[in-house]
Amino acid sequence: MEEKRDMMKKVPVREQEPLVRAANFEEVCLGYDEAEAVAEAERCLNCRNAKCVAGCPVSIDIPAFIQEVKEGRFEEAAKVIAASSALPAVCGRVCPQETQCEGQCIRGVKGEAVSIGKLERFVADWSREHGFVPAAPEKTNGKRVAVIGSGPAGLTCAGDLAKLGYEVTIFEALHEPGGVLTYGIPEFRLPKEGVVGPEIDNVRKLGVKLETNVVIGKSITIDELMEEEGFEAVFIGSGAGLPKFMGIPGENANGVFSANEYLTRSNLMKAFREDHDTPIMNAKKAVVVGGGNVAMDAARTALRLGAEVHIVYRRSEKELPARAEEVHHAKEEGIVFNLLTNPAEILTDENGWVRGIVCRRMELGEPDESGRRRPVEVAGSEFEIEADMVIMALGTSPNPLISSTTKGLEVNRWKCIIADEQNGKTTKEGVYAGGDAVTGAATVILAMEAGRAGARGIDAYLSQR
Repeated sequence: MEEKRDMMKKVPVREQEPLVRAANFEEVCLGYDEAEAVAEAERCLNCRNAKCVAGCPVSIDIPAFIQEVKEGRFEEAAKVIAASSALPAVCGRVCPQETQCEGQCIRGVKGEAVSIGKLERFVADWSREHGFVPAAPEKTNGKRVAVIGSGPAGLTCAGDLAKLGYEVTIFEALHEPGGVLTYGIPEFRLPKEGVVGPEIDNVRKLGVKLETNVVIGKSITIDELMEEEGFEAVFIGSGAGLPKFMGIPGENANGVFSANEYLTRSNLMKAFREDHDTPIMNAKKAVVVGGGNVAMDAARTALRLGAEVHIVYRRSEKELPARAEEVHHAKEEGIVFNLLTNPAEILTDENGWVRGIVCRRMELGEPDESGRRRPVEVAGSEFEIEADMVIMALGTSPNPLISSTTKGLEVNRWKCIIADEQNGKTTKEGVYAGGDAVTGAATVILAMEAGRAGARGIDAYLSQR
């Protein structure tokens, strides 16, 4: 480290070179080592009224953990984070810090914000490598809670309740736990064996039981869990796994996928590995429709599987909902962005396979109800992009299976469960919910915030009984 360094600038983080990583599924960002982490922590001003904490959905005491890093006390830093977050190695990698904690950082007013996310990741990775595990409660209170779904909302809720002494069982529909962390986010952003697995194990070490291959609403209902299995409360963190499509001509063609299916094949079922037999289409030219993190993940996966990839998004770069870091990485890797462009039709060959996509140019008009400027078609601007695969990454909605098999559980017109944001309380007594099942598709950290809220609500409810 240089003797005199510019404290207004972040310590750079090491990454794989773009052309190297575009051909492998290993993690792109390599993270800080101890010296780099301490140097970055020294940039923190340790503000008395730290705005970064208010910017964190799970309210981690950021100045306190960074102070411990600054002084080389990494285990103490891990304890500070563990008080608020069950998934620090995940959050340090996939949270949109630039709009949350780092977006509020005072250092960022005149210079670059402190790399809070990279420091959280460093502490989590150091903890794993040095065998630090959050302490489990000495005894339980004998009250049983069921958690549906082992994604970020379910894991967080289960972890918080276990720390309070509840006997928690998580029920997961798939054969591997982790929810979107396992099936949705690619290996190159979030390694499964190295990061997701150990984080789930830490929740288990708090005393949480985890049962896979249990589809609530088919294998067993919520009413049966409460009336026959003896669970006193239930938290629904089942996510939003039902993909959305555009309804344009040709959308049922061979070679059209939802991003959900495409990423699940690759991530959960390991189709990206040559030693696995899960089929996945190795396209020559792929078009990904959408501009969120899921679109970036699908595009960067297709690229690594050998395709030339175009992203088609109907607004401009300024409105791209994906994290700035993901967009930057995608561009570096050679993905082509067709912005202010909207699909109108998918073209097929005589055998019903995709051969291209017809798009129209767009221009931005007045803001719509979301506050973003509404895209308007430019007349006569149709053009074709050649493709043999199209991936629709247009968002997801909750699967109605749970709500349709649970008496008294109300949903809104988007089939999202109606629940109180402060405590997760639903319209059915003893049943709480949070995350994408309530809000529709959102971020990992917002699902974790909802899991914490649900745990608070359940604790308040069961403490009165």
